[in-house]
Amino acid sequence: MITVKVTLKSASPISFSKHYDEDDIPRGEKESAADYEKRTWRNKCHLDKDGMVFIPARAFKEMMSNAAKYLSIKIQGKGKQTYTKHFVAGLMVIDNVPLGVHIDDVQGEWLFVALPGKKSSRVKKCFPIIPEWQAVVTFYILDETITKEIFREHLEQAGKFIGLLRSRPQNNGYYGRFEIIDLQWDVKN
Repeated sequence: MITVKVTLKSASPISFSKHYDEDDIPRGEKESAADYEKRTWRNKCHLDKDGMVFIPARAFKEMMSNAAKYLSIKIQGKGKQTYTKHFVAGLMVIDNVPLGVHIDDVQGEWLFVALPGKKSSRVKKCFPIIPEWQAVVTFYILDETITKEIFREHLEQAGKFIGLLRSRPQNNGYYGRFEIIDLQWDVKN
């Protein structure tokens, strides 16, 4: 197994849109939808028990799988075979990635968004946003078909064209882009 510890730095803000509803956080009696949104919007962040914001491990795993599909780089000497299945099945991120930001310090971005299933109806919603961020992510590579150079190329391209979380480039957005500051490659036998 190969352990890769990567330090990433924001190239754009990161924004959150974790789902929650009135079963998770009950609406107050006579509280309007607008007041409920004003009171609860920070709950769209992923938080640990101490109220610190993190990026879910799964977001990094999915980002790398999507980057492999997007790039479709052929494996030299393997005909038309690409690295896609190797990234999908042979790469893991186990731990959530802390951002070192407390929920009380998160800014909000208010937008008019379409209601699900009702494109003509728009409501004002607030999405948590962190303008500048840095994170240390540990990837575990189980499939040694993935070399250091191939991993780095996929991660660099993921930071430009795939991104993380809400309104990322893969979904026609701009947020969640990053650059690699440091990459430590450790092979364990």
